Amino acid sequence: MSSAKDADPTLGYLTRKDTEVKLPRPTRVKNKTPAPVQITAEQILREARERQEAEIRPPKQKITDHTELAEYRLRKRKEFEDLIRRVRWNTSVWIKYAQWEESQKDFNRARSVWERALEVDYKNHTLWLKYAEVEMKNKFINHARNVWDRAVTLLPRVDQLWYKYIHMEEMLGNVAGARQIFERWMSWMPDQQGWLSYIKFELRYNEIERARGIFERFLQCHPKVGGWIRFAKFEMKNGEVAKARNVYERAVEKLADDEEAEQLFVAFAEFEERCKETERARCIYKFALDHIPKGRAEDLYRKFVAFEKQYGDREGIEDAIVGKRRFQYEDEVRKNPLNYDCWFDYIRLEESVGNKARIREVYERAIANIPPAEEKRYWQRYIYLWINYALYEELDAVDNERTRDVYRECLKLIPHQKFSFAKIWLLAAQFEIRQLDLTAARKILGNAIGIAPKDKIFKKYIEIELHLGNIDRCRKLYEKYLEWSPENCYAWSKYAELEISLSETDRARSIFELAIAQPALDMPERLWKAYIDFEISEGEFERTRALYERLLDRTKHLKVWTSYAKFEASAMGEDVEQKMQCIQNARRVFEKALTYFRSSAPELKEERAMLLEEWLNMEVSFGELGDVSLVNSKLPKKLKKRRPIVTEDGPPGYEEYIDYIFPDEAQTTNLRLLEAAYQWKKKQKLSSGDE
Repeated sequence: MSSAKDADPTLGYLTRKDTEVKLPRPTRVKNKTPAPVQITAEQILREARERQEAEIRPPKQKITDHTELAEYRLRKRKEFEDLIRRVRWNTSVWIKYAQWEESQKDFNRARSVWERALEVDYKNHTLWLKYAEVEMKNKFINHARNVWDRAVTLLPRVDQLWYKYIHMEEMLGNVAGARQIFERWMSWMPDQQGWLSYIKFELRYNEIERARGIFERFLQCHPKVGGWIRFAKFEMKNGEVAKARNVYERAVEKLADDEEAEQLFVAFAEFEERCKETERARCIYKFALDHIPKGRAEDLYRKFVAFEKQYGDREGIEDAIVGKRRFQYEDEVRKNPLNYDCWFDYIRLEESVGNKARIREVYERAIANIPPAEEKRYWQRYIYLWINYALYEELDAVDNERTRDVYRECLKLIPHQKFSFAKIWLLAAQFEIRQLDLTAARKILGNAIGIAPKDKIFKKYIEIELHLGNIDRCRKLYEKYLEWSPENCYAWSKYAELEISLSETDRARSIFELAIAQPALDMPERLWKAYIDFEISEGEFERTRALYERLLDRTKHLKVWTSYAKFEASAMGEDVEQKMQCIQNARRVFEKALTYFRSSAPELKEERAMLLEEWLNMEVSFGELGDVSLVNSKLPKKLKKRRPIVTEDGPPGYEEYIDYIFPDEAQTTNLRLLEAAYQWKKKQKLSSGDE
């Protein structure tokens, strides 16, 4: 019995090891930049076809006699019939079959194919369209009519069939037949486009009365605003102004409460405006504004304003627009009196009119709606009502006493024990300054500091007194400021700057000493920097050096060390010995910092590396006096490592980080490795001796 290998000799050949075929690895595209000349797939196919060899091209069949033609037709028909038996529901196959029969000028067979296809799927309107187009193309008009008639009878909801049928009859000049088809179509109540096509058809042949009758039937079928407007425009185009007005009036009677009524009223008013009937147009606008909800009348308001600007007076605009807008705002504030944005819009509307009595009335009603809770977030929007009220009385009404009363009442109303608004205090004080009453302004700001002290109030009060040149008052205010907020570094530094500007060096130094002695500061680094810069500006290098030492007792931050070293390096003079001394002092600071990071904070490797980089940059900046080798021997090596990270909602992952290996740490590591190896060797010897 022969084996599988004997039966198939290629099987044994392929399984032998000495004849294994190794396929080449796919090459990777190294250059992925776009080629300078781009080609398309269409060009590739065209060139492949053009350059095809003659012997491998598909042969062209030439039919020379009727026998060959009959054989060719028989073969093609058999192919089509076989294909139809397999995919009977594929419409494209039927269409290709029928079109091929048409190309052979065998129209009876082509009709037979179309009829067989329609028996399979008569609801496919594409088949009807193709069938009728074939009949029309070959000028079989009666056959085409028969196809169209059957199509629209079976599929009356397919508009394209009706359009094509009517178009054919109209091209043949059969206007009566086309009209009859339209009537058949209209009995099915099609959409608006079908009716409009019928109307356009009648207008092409100047049948105005017929078109008017079709419009009436169209509006019974589709009573929409757009249809009525089209009807009215049709009458207007034909010069029938009275009939157009009648159309609009009938539309208003039927569709006054429709959602699209705004569009109808606008079109009606514009029609009357074109007819020079301005009073009629104004009445239409007013009637529409009374009947249409305010939310849907935006375009109507805009059109009415434009109309009144063109034909009316200012009083008419105010009566129609401001009155309606006022009614809208009254409705909104009645529903929600705490809607301060609505009050702002209402006030802005009244200010545009300019009636002072009404403006003050609305302001008084608005500020009477006090927020329900004594929380600042509820009062932030409300307080601007008072601000706008005071600014209106001062700038527009020019009534200083009422302005003063507004500020006074507002300050009484605010619960200063829980929260306050610095803006109100400052605006009230600035108002008194504009009235040249400094005593009243100082009284307001003094009350603010006593009742509700804030940073803005202190800063503005000090700024005012400083502009007036009252230095003693500024000092007292700074003292009050610091009593209220002793941790405020901004206040300490500004107080010291004031004394520095007055050349009071000892007072400024005392202020700085008091400031850095505070147990808690919000921004101590800013304060220390200001103190150090002050001493440097005074040329007190020993004091500055002592300040840096005191600062290093509190913090060993990297920036402090680098700033200290840069200060030592910047104290150079013209003498070479003095320069070398400054360089040595800077190096001593760097050495001290390096010792701290190496011994006391070994985990801060990155800060230590940054310190060495700063030292190296400084040595380079010294030029010939610098010694880069001092730093190069201490520079670390950078190693990229990975460490696990724990996530809350997933498996643990890894992240890469940069580790620094310093020369002294590398030596220590090597010694530890040698000692461990020695201990291991010693254990090995002891174990072999025991054996």
